[in-house]
Amino acid sequence: MSLDEMQEMMRRIVELSGRSFGTPEQVAARTSACPQALYADLLAAGPARDVGNGYYSLLSMEDIHYVNRHPGVEQGSKYLGSDRRAIPLGLDGELHRTYRRLLDPIFTAKAVAPLADSVRRLAHELIDGFIADGRADAYAAWCEPLPSTVFLSIMGLPMDDLHDFIHFKTLTLSTGEGDMSAEERTRLRMEAVTWIHGYFNRNLDEREAEPTQRDDIIGMLLSAEVDGHRLSRQDVLDILGLFMIAGLDTVASSLACILSYFAGHPEHRSAVVNDPALVRTAVEELLRFESPVSEGYRFVIDDIVLPSGMAVAAGSTLHISWAAANLDPAAFDDPMTVDLTRSPNPHIAFASGYHRCLGSHLARLELVTALEVWHERIPDYRLDGARELTYSVNPRAPHTLPLAWS
Repeated sequence: MSLDEMQEMMRRIVELSGRSFGTPEQVAARTSACPQALYADLLAAGPARDVGNGYYSLLSMEDIHYVNRHPGVEQGSKYLGSDRRAIPLGLDGELHRTYRRLLDPIFTAKAVAPLADSVRRLAHELIDGFIADGRADAYAAWCEPLPSTVFLSIMGLPMDDLHDFIHFKTLTLSTGEGDMSAEERTRLRMEAVTWIHGYFNRNLDEREAEPTQRDDIIGMLLSAEVDGHRLSRQDVLDILGLFMIAGLDTVASSLACILSYFAGHPEHRSAVVNDPALVRTAVEELLRFESPVSEGYRFVIDDIVLPSGMAVAAGSTLHISWAAANLDPAAFDDPMTVDLTRSPNPHIAFASGYHRCLGSHLARLELVTALEVWHERIPDYRLDGARELTYSVNPRAPHTLPLAWS
């Protein structure tokens, strides 16, 4: 993908998001601590909207489930900096199923369960570094480094590279805020792509020269076969690039959203402190209510009619609001109320259908384990200062999270 093509793709996505949330008040609500009323109001006005020029915004759980399981709707994500589709997220149909059969066993609940002890140890070690200060920017000191370190560990990559990986994530995902031009954002993303390609190519060269593969995820990819053929170097790079994005940012954002919610709602914080067994269902409820991954996109390749009745022509682009669907009163009783014991809780914070998040079990394990440790070590915390938090949009997170404790 050329720089001009990448800029055009970004412009179209920004345009669609702007059409879906176009007023200054809506834009401000999306970066606030409480965007839920915006999504609920939009959903109440109708389950789907034609926002013009071949763009549609889907808000209801029923419509979103429908398109996520429809063979005439594709995910179509491109791998960073190329015209190749991301593996497996950007693949559809039988090819997608083939790669999911290869990758799903790595991330089953049983397969990731042994990582809990490492996550618990790491959460303690990070807290050891700032607990005596009585305050910290919890995002920078804890939420961000924890999942990035877990990623390096399961990939078999050197821990000394943590800073570089976080810098890559920042360039790739966190350059959408502020006054930076689209051209500058694109330049920084391309810089990040160049770095990650070079990094993984050097690592793969080193591994391929070794007599036996290492016992880690990269080693597994280098020895894996699809339809009787080893993965190509480009296939491995595409998979690792997707793992990078998914593994480094979404868990960090989710931790930050959940901690900031508890800091502002002491009654709910006290509930999980007094009953640690509540953390698991609390995580599910706050994934629903906060929806850290707030939206996605789909591409219509065959004419479809949504369950809500709207006809959508082939060639259209769909804006999928996970955040609105997670507040749909047709799917949840009293959805605007946070119920830490809610069960069942059929939220779609990890998406749904064919492209449901590959790493959802690992994400849950990291979130539950880390938050158990935080509330064991720092049970009484609050927002530090009177300034309101500002959140990024997608993934949603306060990238500065000042907390204080007794």
